[in-house]
Amino acid sequence: MLTTLGLDADAEAVYRAMLARPRDGVTAIGEALGLGEDQVRAALDTLSGLALVRPSYEREGSLRAVSPDLGLELLLARQQHELARRQQHLEASRASAAQLIAEYAELRSGAPSPGVEQLTGLDRIRDRLATLTRQVKTEVMGFNPSSAQTEEGMAAARPLDLQLLERGVRIRTLYLDSIRNNAPTVAHAEWLAEHGGQVRTVPTLPTRMIILDQASAVIPVRSDDTAAGAVILTGQGTVTALCALFESTWAAGRPLGEAPVRDAHGLTPQEQAALSLLAEGHTDEAIARRLGVSPRTARRVTTDLIERLGARSRFQAGVRAAQQGWLPAG
Repeated sequence: MLTTLGLDADAEAVYRAMLARPRDGVTAIGEALGLGEDQVRAALDTLSGLALVRPSYEREGSLRAVSPDLGLELLLARQQHELARRQQHLEASRASAAQLIAEYAELRSGAPSPGVEQLTGLDRIRDRLATLTRQVKTEVMGFNPSSAQTEEGMAAARPLDLQLLERGVRIRTLYLDSIRNNAPTVAHAEWLAEHGGQVRTVPTLPTRMIILDQASAVIPVRSDDTAAGAVILTGQGTVTALCALFESTWAAGRPLGEAPVRDAHGLTPQEQAALSLLAEGHTDEAIARRLGVSPRTARRVTTDLIERLGARSRFQAGVRAAQQGWLPAG
């Protein structure tokens, strides 16, 4: 029940026992719970690390449980701080990647550079991708920022994905949270997971991207028109940076079957992202594009956030969100 707060089953059982019978020692707790002394002491170490037990002022050398209203509130605050730190790191990684992507996008009109292969036209892009995919040995990592996939495109991708998985290639794909509302895309993601692929979702993604064997990355020249052209990056420094971006985003994602976890302010990850974009001055249309939702949905989300903050304007909402700690520390 309290595993999301960092307690395993033994630690939770010991904590509850200490709350119910505060004068019991290690032996009595172990007998009541059917645990060995080593298990009880290991659980106490866990509880001590989480600040859920402290030395007793009344009985020297003994521990007592911290009341849940105080102890669990501290745990929630700690998790919120960690979430803010991870979000800050993620946004910094995205900013660096966005700059990198923008620099390479300009190469379509310039001379080729080492470690960069430029592709023009959908046929050439697909042919080159097919070749690269056949050569994959260990892993394919991908950002898929489309809010909904075409059924034809998903059907066409399944045989190739199945071949890779049967060869033992690891496939990890990140979609937008918004695909959870699109039944065909959810069905495809579930099919991929059933056959050994791994799927997670996040509120926003910086661009479409495929990384193959952590050695080459394929990125479209234009995020709004992936058929216009693409670049294949093979420079070690560039690919390493993009792999780091993928890993940090993957760590922040949640598996498809996992329900969204609200933060201390009651915000879902999608609402957190919308609030950050709102505070940065983005329009509802821009927020909709980043979240992969309709402008109407984005408008509904931002209106709800403004009302929850008791603000009269978008600007005031951003100010109040920062003042009340609703935004990651920057």
